[in-house]
Amino acid sequence: MSSSNKNQQIAIHHHSGPLLIIAGPGSGKTYTLVERIINLVIVHAAAPDQLLVVTFTEKAAQELKTRLSNRVIELGIDFNINEMYLGTFHSICLRILEEYREYTRLKRSFVLMDQFDQQYFIYQKLREFNNIEGIEYIQGEQKLPAWIKSENLIGWLNKVSEEVLDVEELCRSSDVAINALGNSYKVYQTLLAKNNALDFSCIQLETYYLLRENPHLLKKLQEKLEYLMVDEYQDTNTIQEKLLYLLMGEKQNLCVVGDDDQALYRFRGASVRNILEFPQKFPLGRCQQVKLSINYRSHPEIVRFYDTYMQEKPWLRKGINYRYSKNIVARDGIFPNGPTVVSAITPEGDDWHDDVYQLLIHLRDNGKLKDWNQVAFLFRSVKNDKVKLLAKFLEDKGIPVYSPRANLFFEREEIRLMLGVLHLVFPMVLPDRKKRIQEGKTLPIWTYYEQQCLSPLISELSKIEHLDLVSWCKKKAHEHIKLTKSADNSFLGIFYEILQFPLFSKYLDQKNGNARAQRNLAQFSRMLGKFEYLHHISVLNPKYIERNLRDLFDNFLRFLHDGGIDEYEDMSEYAPSGCISFLTIHQSKGLEFPIVFVGSLEATPRKQYTDLDEIIETQYMGKKPFEPLDDTKYFDFWRLYYTAFSRSQNLLILTGQGKSGHGRTPSRHFVDCTASLTYWREAKFQLAALDIESVKDVNIKNEYAFTSHITLFETCAEQYRLFKELEFQPVKASPMLFGTLIHETLEDIHKIALRDEGFKITKDNVKIWLMDNYQNLANRERMYLGESTLGAALNHVMRYVERKNDDWSDIKETEVDISLVKSHYILTGSVDLIKGADGTVELVDFKSERKPDMERDKERIQHHKRQLEIYAHLVEERYGYQVSKMHLYFTGETNGLPNISFNKTSGTIDKTVAEFDRIVGRIESKDFSLKSRPDKTCVDCSARAYCDRKNWNFCG
Repeated sequence: MSSSNKNQQIAIHHHSGPLLIIAGPGSGKTYTLVERIINLVIVHAAAPDQLLVVTFTEKAAQELKTRLSNRVIELGIDFNINEMYLGTFHSICLRILEEYREYTRLKRSFVLMDQFDQQYFIYQKLREFNNIEGIEYIQGEQKLPAWIKSENLIGWLNKVSEEVLDVEELCRSSDVAINALGNSYKVYQTLLAKNNALDFSCIQLETYYLLRENPHLLKKLQEKLEYLMVDEYQDTNTIQEKLLYLLMGEKQNLCVVGDDDQALYRFRGASVRNILEFPQKFPLGRCQQVKLSINYRSHPEIVRFYDTYMQEKPWLRKGINYRYSKNIVARDGIFPNGPTVVSAITPEGDDWHDDVYQLLIHLRDNGKLKDWNQVAFLFRSVKNDKVKLLAKFLEDKGIPVYSPRANLFFEREEIRLMLGVLHLVFPMVLPDRKKRIQEGKTLPIWTYYEQQCLSPLISELSKIEHLDLVSWCKKKAHEHIKLTKSADNSFLGIFYEILQFPLFSKYLDQKNGNARAQRNLAQFSRMLGKFEYLHHISVLNPKYIERNLRDLFDNFLRFLHDGGIDEYEDMSEYAPSGCISFLTIHQSKGLEFPIVFVGSLEATPRKQYTDLDEIIETQYMGKKPFEPLDDTKYFDFWRLYYTAFSRSQNLLILTGQGKSGHGRTPSRHFVDCTASLTYWREAKFQLAALDIESVKDVNIKNEYAFTSHITLFETCAEQYRLFKELEFQPVKASPMLFGTLIHETLEDIHKIALRDEGFKITKDNVKIWLMDNYQNLANRERMYLGESTLGAALNHVMRYVERKNDDWSDIKETEVDISLVKSHYILTGSVDLIKGADGTVELVDFKSERKPDMERDKERIQHHKRQLEIYAHLVEERYGYQVSKMHLYFTGETNGLPNISFNKTSGTIDKTVAEFDRIVGRIESKDFSLKSRPDKTCVDCSARAYCDRKNWNFCG
């Protein structure tokens, strides 16, 4: 879009008081948000940290950041995007909790649990809830499996957090179920505190309590934050609404953007009432309302189709309209003749799979379809058999299907073979399983292991090229059976040894490897790392190995298998070239595709609440019920399919296997909108003539840290590829963990010094701070350091303290955030500042290593110097300081001066930035070639065995 329409202009130039923007599909919402931020910066002099911008997903945040940074560069504005409060509710709340952590129950490096972590955590602690009267109403009846009980329990515990229910009031209730909910929540919170843990729901609640119970902190944030903006406001929940109203303060500069017609997340606690009632939260006439109703995405016929679908629904109930009235129209322009909304509902008795295939082939061979990624299929679920069978049929016919949420992870060859090898190297698993079968105990996953993992592996190992893997498996099996003392390896270590063999290393090859298999194996490494962390396993121990194996195969992996695990999704490429996409309608929200097939037309509205939900809604929510409960299933159903229909740009196809009678397709809820559609075979020539656009490039700008990205890549590009690019989980702490521990402890010391409390910096206290940091860092990173390594870390810090000799007067600022926004990427880092001569500052970058040799390590020192020059440049640009000197401080140096100092010069900065550009260019073009192996880094590298056997082809 090159220019703004009238309503966009109103939204862009609004700057004072509350603003509601109702943004229909394809109406330029992100464009409007970006331009509004730019207007606030240029016209109203808004500083970065005065802006809070909330997005629904991390991907949306990255896209917004990219588009905003491009505009900043284009306009030549001095504006540091990284200082904005920009991200999801969860990421912004985490930032606030980190900034004011000392006012919370949380220690540094608290453990953040994702949904699986949370459920597994409760599963392990389920007995803690056993004595609560009425617990069966919350976790389900006694005979249910423990995993299902934990899943049920999670749903209710999260509801308490998200709805900010009064726990004491729940505990006082005479209703046994409500009472059990309150007591369960108390037990859960005690367990979280004991384990220094947070789940996703509690992140927001902790932030809310932090601000509510510390008025001085709330006032500080309110004074700083001038402008608040929230995207996808229709999908916010109660706790998020409360946080926003707290933060906006008396200024009330809160802009919310959304579309009530695309409210899809009631099942996750979202409340469409937040957007529908927003204007009523302010005095009459105070809230300005703007509707963006011009669609820039779709052909007019598609727009008319989905707009009519929504307009015709009965939203009025007892005089209340539960929808903002709106009329979506297409942009002005010349469009090809239709039809652009057609039916591919295959007549009953005909082959639906082949009908869909023939349509796709017709569009490719006779029409203007150039890449399969221009096509997306949207379903209520991609996990049901109908959808999987269609995907399999198309793949068998040579049309690749990208469906990362179809629960195919455990069906992938590389995962089944890996699980098979793990069974072979731990042969005690099979006799134990046989014994339990004789005792009447069976698990369905045992059949999966036997038939889909072990059986194909045995067949594969009969080939002569795998003789070395067979002999290695026998050797390892013997070692594990005869284990009498702790091994020097863990499950994850065994995984990395397995990768060296061609059966698996073939997947990892840079040129000829399988990208999907690489991502899946990396995911498997993270799963093993998570398992070892959750079960406190650092090495295999003969005392616990049988129990560990049961926990791994019969619990941990079983729950992942049964619950389903998503495959990797690239945030910057939602529609991979060469594949059609099979997505859920929820997954497709915010996306657009040239051609969209909407399936699941047999669906009917479903009730989504229980009797307990109704009691909570009517008696404990703190406000009157909003939408009539009986009508919510219809409202949600209409909104879901409206979202699906509005994803298409050039061609919308409604599809399914026609069926009459019970379970008819289309169901009666779609008969009216499908009856008038032309069957695709009757419009073959018109469809072939349609212009089909290419999939838009998301163009997300990646962030790279000076140390953990640039330096790591320069040290070893292959390590970078495996552990940064593909995200394999390393076996043990890299030097990065050791360095982070030292940095965090030095930061604690500097903060205490800046508070003029230098008397607290004693060896005993430093040891406490270091161990506290270590415990929580180890919990978060799921890596561990030995006692001798921890002792070495303490020595590093204490050498620094002793050299300061109680004189902390030169400390100016600690861990100053620095970043450089470039046209294609963003560089980030942090540095410490000390006072220099004549009002200048000096930079100190701490390195947790011995001081390098000035001659032998000249190249490395020059690299560090170039990095410091960038730091100096950014500190002067961002903070207005004059930098006079730069220091590398080596905490591992035991003799002589621990630092190398440089006078600040500006002549080489452009050259250094150009070098960073070159490195980032190699990363983004996936050029991970090496001139030689960096032997020093190989010693502790998890992938050493793989690299030792790799057929290296070094570049010149």
